[in-house]
Amino acid sequence: MKKTNSFEWDKFSDQPKVLSTQAKKTLRAGNKWQLAKLIATTLLLYPWLFLFGFFVRPRSSKKTKEFFGLCVNMDKGDKQFELVDELDVSSIQIRVFLNDIQNIEDYVKFARGFKDRQILINIIQDRRHIKDPELLRQSITAVFEKFDGITDEFMIGNAINRIKWQFITATEYLQFYKTIYDLKTERFPHIKLVGSSVIDFEYHWTIRTLYNFFAIKYDKVSSLLYVDRRGAPQNRQMMLFDLANKIKFLCSIVKFSPKTAGGIYITETNWPLKNTAPYAPTSELECVSMEDYTKYMVDYHSIASRYPMIQRVYWHQLIAAGYGLVDDRDGKIVKTKAYYKYKRLVNSGGHD
Repeated sequence: MKKTNSFEWDKFSDQPKVLSTQAKKTLRAGNKWQLAKLIATTLLLYPWLFLFGFFVRPRSSKKTKEFFGLCVNMDKGDKQFELVDELDVSSIQIRVFLNDIQNIEDYVKFARGFKDRQILINIIQDRRHIKDPELLRQSITAVFEKFDGITDEFMIGNAINRIKWQFITATEYLQFYKTIYDLKTERFPHIKLVGSSVIDFEYHWTIRTLYNFFAIKYDKVSSLLYVDRRGAPQNRQMMLFDLANKIKFLCSIVKFSPKTAGGIYITETNWPLKNTAPYAPTSELECVSMEDYTKYMVDYHSIASRYPMIQRVYWHQLIAAGYGLVDDRDGKIVKTKAYYKYKRLVNSGGHD
């Protein structure tokens, strides 16, 4: 992703750079009414959905190979084809940036390199397409047409509750999604849309995007459910919410939403690795050793697999020096301990 106005891309951590406090304040100016809607929806529904979460019960783990997904990036190169073949993971996620739509053919060629894999295309937003519905329709039409025969599953937006990813309000996302949903309904009824792509434990955004008066539906609900800042998946946030309880709450939100029939993809999770700055996406304080990273990865999949609504977990990502399964610094491909553990998990159905 190239620079767009005040938004810049951090090539080391594969995400936008953090915005200054003043930049955030400027972008949010004039959106008090949208904030009020978010607060009102949260106050009305949050307590009930939280209570219903206590009735979500885990079951015996029945992971299959299809439960495992892996994020790959076009800019990491063709070497990923061989690595994915070796891991034999059946589902992969590929980012397609709307601000790079002129290079759509490159993304299509890259996706075709992953033969016999289920592919989830993650459509990454930018301000031009958020503000211009007609431009959005044109670009999404091109994406849907170009990927015809490769995949029919598209995730709309990414980390929508982080302003550095360029959505300022939840309403902006809902308007963005509705434009795409209407296009799908009119011209591409076979396509499946996944949303609303909220990152971390900010379920007030999830509730707002799943409980509203917009005429939309989600075929699957996506959640970028990181727990890395708490260490192990069993560690708690706000005294109660370990990974299992966060999943229960999420399942409750999705189950009662009129906008989806159920079914959740966790579309990103990982842990940052020690001594990998500037590639790690967090400070060194949150980083973990490779041994802990590997253990947490196994535990995360084990916990998530006990909840039937969680249909897939995408590990983020294959190649990334600061948090991935493979370190490619200095042009070398170094398969980590976690890489080989992940391979065993995938090919044993999680029963390693």
